[in-house]
Amino acid sequence: MTEAKTSRKRTLVGKVVSDKRAKTVTVLVERRVKHPIYDKIVIKSSKYHAHDENGEYKMGDVIEIAESRPISKTKSWVVSRLVQKAGIV
Repeated sequence: MTEAKTSRKRTLVGKVVSDKRAKTVTVLVERRVKHPIYDKIVIKSSKYHAHDENGEYKMGDVIEIAESRPISKTKSWVVSRLVQKAGIV
């Protein structure tokens, strides 16, 4: 059996809004949801702390994070890949 295992971990794509901590980035994930009563599309957002071992991701980068075991009190996600590098500000 040489079949590749499919990962069952959740992944999210978001923008890095803070890289001030050592080995940690704060990622803002936005999702579009239809309001249950008014049927208007509303943008909901959540912030996640993700583990960045080498400190290579900077503010403005769009990255993908994957669920992992708890690394600290607030950190249970790890950066899996870079989706888009931040543009020049």
